[in-house]
Amino acid sequence: QVKVVESGGGLVQAGGSVTLSCSVSGVTSNKYAMGWFRQAPGKEREEVACNSWSGTLDYYADSVKGRFTISRDNAKNTLVLQMNNLQPDDTAMYYCAADPGVQVLVSETMCSGVFEYWGQGTQVTVSS
Repeated sequence: QVKVVESGGGLVQAGGSVTLSCSVSGVTSNKYAMGWFRQAPGKEREEVACNSWSGTLDYYADSVKGRFTISRDNAKNTLVLQMNNLQPDDTAMYYCAADPGVQVLVSETMCSGVFEYWGQGTQVTVSS
């Protein structure tokens, strides 16, 4: 059974940094897409950053480019989201997702498709 678990998050002042970590277990190979998503109160969930099935392509939403960075460790089945220069608009519940199939497409300009496995989420709150 595939399990996705996020860690990190918390309260930070504007301009600060937070690191989120996502751990995936129960997968039989390291060939799967991974992504970070967020949902703020009253808003739809949006993709933040994704890493492709091959592990070689990264996508970033325009709103986080230059501030957020994802890094993947296949040996540990983890995906880390480093968030710098956080702003109040970044306040949201952050979710990690993984998908072992090929229906999720990730390139430098898109992250599309339905991820199959999701974590429970971790809250990030940025105060002004």
